[in-house]
Amino acid sequence: MQVDFYHLTATPLDRALPQIAAKVVEGGQRLLIVSAQAEQRAGIDRLLWSYRADSFLPHAQIGAGDDTRQPILIADDVVAANAARHVALVDGEWREAALDFDRAFHFFEDEHIRSAREAWRALGGRDGIERRYWKQNDAGRWEQAA
Repeated sequence: MQVDFYHLTATPLDRALPQIAAKVVEGGQRLLIVSAQAEQRAGIDRLLWSYRADSFLPHAQIGAGDDTRQPILIADDVVAANAARHVALVDGEWREAALDFDRAFHFFEDEHIRSAREAWRALGGRDGIERRYWKQNDAGRWEQAA
């Protein structure tokens, strides 16, 4: 199980998330995007339709159709109705249920840094979990820092 911590400093979620989502889908995998905030979920829904002028990421919000067919499903809870093995936690809140997936992406901003650090420490002593911390360099590119 791999957990990638993304500290959003220079790049906002609306630029970082579509890049990760595209890589997951291009790799033939499915993604569950989780946020407890209805407004954020609606914003992500709009974003995935229009993040690039030449394409979109196939997705839906949970309950909007046949959830089982969605390559990307946006939900308020960590329940993979689309059989995703990758989960993106985008509201800054770590959820232990993410450990049931093959890979978790934990996006957080400065306001959630304390809880992200607590999650990092808690996961450090657990067998079978690989943690990676990503930060941005001066050019705005992601670099693995830990």
